[in-house]
Amino acid sequence: MAETGEFELIGAITSGLPTSPAVRVGPGDDCAVFAVDGDVAVSTDTMVENVHFRRAWSSPNDVGRKAVAAAVSDLEAMGARPVGLVMALTVPSDLDATWVSEFSFGVREECANAGVLLLGGDTTRGRDITATATVFGDLQGRPPVTRAGARPGDVVAVCGRLGWAAAGLTVLNRGFRSPRAVVVAHRVPEPPYGQGIVAQQAGATAMIDCSDGLLADLAHLARASGVAIDVETSALDVAEPQSVVAAAVGGGDPLTFVLSGGDDHALLATFAEDSVPDGWRVIGRVLPGEPAVTVDGAQWESDAGWRHFQ
Repeated sequence: MAETGEFELIGAITSGLPTSPAVRVGPGDDCAVFAVDGDVAVSTDTMVENVHFRRAWSSPNDVGRKAVAAAVSDLEAMGARPVGLVMALTVPSDLDATWVSEFSFGVREECANAGVLLLGGDTTRGRDITATATVFGDLQGRPPVTRAGARPGDVVAVCGRLGWAAAGLTVLNRGFRSPRAVVVAHRVPEPPYGQGIVAQQAGATAMIDCSDGLLADLAHLARASGVAIDVETSALDVAEPQSVVAAAVGGGDPLTFVLSGGDDHALLATFAEDSVPDGWRVIGRVLPGEPAVTVDGAQWESDAGWRHFQ
């Protein structure tokens, strides 16, 4: 990277990027400029080497895709249509330039999957690789779906996978690379793109991106809404690869991956019981009471999910 230089790097990353009529000014100026039809939703997500990914486990393409997916999932959780993304990338000066090229290919690939345009960003030198994605979404005149609207009598539903990435992380931490399905899920999440708007249009009363774990993120929603939530384990899906991993690491309960594993970026939302859209699965209920999350009516005694500073 010391030989490539900042401006050559930026030129390589932004060359030939797709655009749209909504983009008034694209990469290459001091700011990007774009037009929207309503309120703008904005979110920022940072990934740090050896905290969110390891180069020994994830390819540069994987890291680029994951950086985009994690950020855009927050727009989905508000019911916004993804519009634009800017990326700030920090890399060591002795990093091979091909790593950055492959990372940028991953960013482009996931932007295409998510329906968001890469509008620019920044590069700088640092000890570790960090990637910060800031995303902008258009609410198109619709009200945002926040975490604060769940009501007693609503049901809790999920769209997307739960606990796959956690099972993959468990495998990788033990030096293995299989089952491949969960390892890939850790490297590159698969948010249910487009389902945030589907949920909003179906009347979702509250919604959140599931990044820290099912119980942890439902606890955020319960506190914001001032309600209690009970999760029904009979409605949760434990996949065969998760059971394989649990058995291989000492016979633990694979349900732990589903309840507390993060990084899958599924969507969690609450709905009136008769308005849950296709593609969503009911997994619990909203109850009156002090904000809390229970599992089959009882407190969950194990870890509830990821805590960033512990």
